[in-house]
Amino acid sequence: MAKARKVPQRTCVGCGAVRDKRDLVRVVRTPEGQVLLDPSGKRAGRGAYLCPNRDCLAKAARGGKLSRALETDMPDEIIARLQEELSD
Repeated sequence: MAKARKVPQRTCVGCGAVRDKRDLVRVVRTPEGQVLLDPSGKRAGRGAYLCPNRDCLAKAARGGKLSRALETDMPDEIIARLQEELSD
């Protein structure tokens, strides 16, 4: 009998919900310092996970949790760009 694989769990930095890794969106700070959405979850850099909705991104940005998780400043332009990308 095959052993059931364990599904990786991650915590949303916005709302704190623990969900399957595939149900969340990864935001990554690349080694070059860019902050991007990482739909594949495999891009090199420091990552943080969010629920795929604008509310969690807004909570994470407003509370400074996203900038703390990515260890970088998060200007409003980056937050606005991430909001646009999440709506697609």
